[in-house]
Amino acid sequence: MNTENMYYGTYLHLDKILQSQQPVSFQPPNTPAHDEMLFIIIHQAYELWFKQILFELDYVGAVFSREKINDNSEDLNLVRHRLQRVIRIMELLNQQVGILDTMTPLDFLEFRNLLTPSSGFQSMQFRLIEAKLGLTLEKRHHADYYKRTNEGGFTQEDYTTITQTEDHLSILQLVNNWLERMPFFEHFFWQEYASKEEANSTAHPFWNEYRNRYRNSLTPREAGKLNDFEYVFFEQHHSSIHPEQAALLRSSFSAKAMRAALFIMLYRDFPVFQTSYQILDTLIEIDHLLSNWRHKHLIMVRRMIGMRVGTGNTSGAGYLEGALNKHYIFRDLTGLSSYLIERKSLPHLPTSLIQHLGFSIQ
Repeated sequence: MNTENMYYGTYLHLDKILQSQQPVSFQPPNTPAHDEMLFIIIHQAYELWFKQILFELDYVGAVFSREKINDNSEDLNLVRHRLQRVIRIMELLNQQVGILDTMTPLDFLEFRNLLTPSSGFQSMQFRLIEAKLGLTLEKRHHADYYKRTNEGGFTQEDYTTITQTEDHLSILQLVNNWLERMPFFEHFFWQEYASKEEANSTAHPFWNEYRNRYRNSLTPREAGKLNDFEYVFFEQHHSSIHPEQAALLRSSFSAKAMRAALFIMLYRDFPVFQTSYQILDTLIEIDHLLSNWRHKHLIMVRRMIGMRVGTGNTSGAGYLEGALNKHYIFRDLTGLSSYLIERKSLPHLPTSLIQHLGFSIQ
């Protein structure tokens, strides 16, 4: 048994952490570049926070991997809490870009060539974050960049780790499965529901009613949105929707999961949906913050090196701009706001269902 008193530096292993900044420019015969220390510390801090994000995402994934999640337990509340922590961390990461911006382009040029062929592209942890959240290889900008172990690519060990992670169910897929299991569209909940609309291809009294109310909420210029609605939630393909547009409307979540997600957003004031809604909202916010981070990184790279090739032999700012435009993970959930109607226009739910939307069921 260790009887020595715990010491701050020992507990945090500061002897290792504070000795891990080794600027290459300070090694003979190079000329010391003052700002290389800042560059190293910023990126080491990024990686430490990436590690914490992965730790939180692993917890979230473990909960959603369960066959059944009890809405009355602490599980979903803790998932919400972990994801909100990820949001706070990502807000901090975006702020760190401002610290790095205190380095001027000439300051960076003093040591930039010494970094070749390494680059931020080779951050394995950031790739794991994207993969765990649900960014698949086929949806990446220049997908061929990601599966290489040559100069500027990943080490074989990192490549293997990333590949193995991509083979597991992502949080996006797990959330999709969770949404599909939502039981509140079962027939016995809706036996007393009297829809004024004739049954159509939506095949459910609530959605027949909601489709009509959504249609009535559209302006003449928005009339085409009804076709989008029918494609997103019921896989009805209209000739006016081209394949590229269809991929933007819904590409990752199933129509069944999208119906559940929209229902949660519409009726989020019911107790049983409040946490579920906040989880969906945090996923959307994480996507936005990742986009903000990519945008800040793009602006910083343009400021530092203009349109020069990146140190890892990518196209530099050109690659980052492509990733910014393409790497949205929860685009489907973000698009749900297109299909909302005013609260006062929401269909009234049957009493038999309302009795199941509270935490205490008698």
